[in-house]
Amino acid sequence: MGILEKIAEIEREISRTQKNKATEYHLGLLKAKLAKYRAQLLEPSKSAAAKGEGFDVMKSGDARVALIGFPSVGKSTFLSLMTSTASEAASYEFTTLTCIPGVIEYKGANIQLLDLPGIIEGAAQGKGRGRQVIAVARTADVVIMMLDATKGDVQRELLEKELESVGIRLNRTKPNIYFKPKKGGGLSYNSTVPLTHCSEKLVQLILHEYKIFNAEVLFREDSTPDEFIDVIVGNRVYMPCLYVYNKVDQISIEEVDRLAHRPHSVVIRSDICLNLDYLLERLWEYLALICLYTKKRGGILIHLVFFHVDVNGTSTKYSPQRVGLTHVMEHEDVIQIVKK
Repeated sequence: MGILEKIAEIEREISRTQKNKATEYHLGLLKAKLAKYRAQLLEPSKSAAAKGEGFDVMKSGDARVALIGFPSVGKSTFLSLMTSTASEAASYEFTTLTCIPGVIEYKGANIQLLDLPGIIEGAAQGKGRGRQVIAVARTADVVIMMLDATKGDVQRELLEKELESVGIRLNRTKPNIYFKPKKGGGLSYNSTVPLTHCSEKLVQLILHEYKIFNAEVLFREDSTPDEFIDVIVGNRVYMPCLYVYNKVDQISIEEVDRLAHRPHSVVIRSDICLNLDYLLERLWEYLALICLYTKKRGGILIHLVFFHVDVNGTSTKYSPQRVGLTHVMEHEDVIQIVKK
């Protein structure tokens, strides 16, 4: 039985198993096995590497944004409007067959925008160049998920499932769990909060599935078995995502209002540039970039050993303010390094 068949069989068994107290250990083991097999799908095949198709592009600029979505949702039109790059747009599916990069110049930053081929259902298993698309998405700082507003929530749910299955966690933070394998001593299990999802026995069973018999585990939050498995696997990617609903002219104003008020969501109509300015503002927030300027110097600083930093800007209570290493800068602050 191949990997895909094993994954499908485990998924069917999980769906058949009624979740209750009696089955939590069985479900935990099934999820651990499922994560192991899905991790194998991420491993690049020798045949794919030998072809050398150059699907990915070199990372450049101050940040990278991956533009993903199903075919014909308006990704190519969006790229052409936001950058100086021309990406073929047409009314038929799969007009983009490779990764097309562009650059958004905004607030002094160069943001690399990648138009990726349309994802189809089953992308995580390799359909429609899905693995290559997802591999590039894992290298991004932010994901823009372009969705057809007329499709309701169907596209969003399918894409989230595909990305989730290959270890991309959208708009989530890494579980606050300390985990360290050891050479001996058995399992050291502790928690700083009451746990409602995981028990010591379940943690031990999951670890045994990964052939780990000696480890230190400390839960600092009430995490689920899935989150604990993510910590064990260690290759999960946690990144912000903006859900962009295009073609809003084809739905009712009530539906537009509902989509616009969903968390992490923006509604646009790309063909007439509707709401693109607001989308750029939201993207800037999610990238968490700031521009810093250095104050003009009177001369060159040589043998700089002892120094302090003065800051002028909105991050300080007064200007200039001497700050330490823990000071958090804000956009367009001016810094001056002063030699003692």
